[in-house]
Amino acid sequence: MINFYETYECKIDDKGRLKLPSSLVKHLENLGGDFVVKRAVFQNCLEVYPMKSWNQRMETIGKLNRFVKKNLDFIRQYTAGLKTIEIDKAERILISKDLKTFANLEKEVVIAGMIDYFEVWDKAAYEENIKTDENDFAQLTEEVMGNIPLSPEGENIP
Repeated sequence: MINFYETYECKIDDKGRLKLPSSLVKHLENLGGDFVVKRAVFQNCLEVYPMKSWNQRMETIGKLNRFVKKNLDFIRQYTAGLKTIEIDKAERILISKDLKTFANLEKEVVIAGMIDYFEVWDKAAYEENIKTDENDFAQLTEEVMGNIPLSPEGENIP
């Protein structure tokens, strides 16, 4: 099962080489060699998908009727700038210049797990994004998670 849930602080150089933490590299190696990196939809960050996760998304998107213009527009925008990448021997991934610019990646970077993929953020932008008032987060948690049915043992029912 693919599970990205940790957060890491990393560095990226001027050429776009992002040094990954060894614990993340070990996890990624178990998932195969190739990954997809793309622009995020809702934020100025990048999303990195192991091929298994990416292929599942593409299977869903592939079912869209491509004789409907808005479906084509969506596919084009969703995959804009997408690159296939792999981890090099120095445990780095190469972020292309266009993607590096999109996410405003300079030196300090945060990798944030998002269950079946992970995000790559400029550190300052990430800190700003997660900054929230405790009451606001409590309300968001209740709105998002409060209606999920629970089993008699108190566990979420899939």
